[in-house]
Amino acid sequence: MSRLANTFEALNQAGRKALVPFITVGDPYPEFTVPMMHAMVEAGVDVIELGVPFSDPMADGPVIQRASERALAHKMSLRRTLGVAMEFRRTNQHTPVVLMGYLNPIEAMGYEEFANAAARAEIDGVLTVDLPPEEGEHCAALLKARDIDPIFLLAPNSSAERIQKMDAVGSGYLYYVSLKGVTGAGHLDIDNVKAKLEQLRANTRLPVAIGFGVKDAITAKTIADLGDGVVVGSALISKIEANLDNPEQAKQEIIELLAAMRHAMDNGV
Repeated sequence: MSRLANTFEALNQAGRKALVPFITVGDPYPEFTVPMMHAMVEAGVDVIELGVPFSDPMADGPVIQRASERALAHKMSLRRTLGVAMEFRRTNQHTPVVLMGYLNPIEAMGYEEFANAAARAEIDGVLTVDLPPEEGEHCAALLKARDIDPIFLLAPNSSAERIQKMDAVGSGYLYYVSLKGVTGAGHLDIDNVKAKLEQLRANTRLPVAIGFGVKDAITAKTIADLGDGVVVGSALISKIEANLDNPEQAKQEIIELLAAMRHAMDNGV
């Protein structure tokens, strides 16, 4: 079993749900990321999604777009992102790390070279926002051959047939985008999420992590009661953006928010 599969299985047996933070690698500066990853683990997270900076992040709202811009200003790239993951692995062998990004940097590197480099960095999953399962079978096969889980995004309007296709091609977990639009936008409609989860459960064997719109401990608890994992991104990156002149303050605020989410998810608000 992969590190992701083991993590979700252990959480399921313990009656707990995964807390999955997203941060952009290299934001606000490259040396910030690895210590932040370790601090998040200490705060109780289960899986870390690392955003690969990209010049045209079409699925991301302004908060994460600006995070990419700050990281790119420090010359962050896909290769440097893999280096960050490798550095994290030197002292943490148990927390799954998922790369989340766009297809262009992977195509520029080459699918097979990327798969080999990701394996060397001990990456556990790859979520490529603009690579649908219908076009991703070759890349997914290369990743699976190296024990890396290809992860796909589900939208609120995904059909049963499409969910089944993602279930067949993907592994690790499915990422359910609970809002139409870009990251950080809109307001969660819990009834709609609940109804969609019933359809998802009927068409996939994989755990379902829910993201987009998770901003606080109360929302995290509500979402955790529906899915297998809670993804939080823009709420964390907003704290970095608000403290660009004091990154340690940003780190502390992120830790406090994640710890509050962990407590709420495990014990109630």
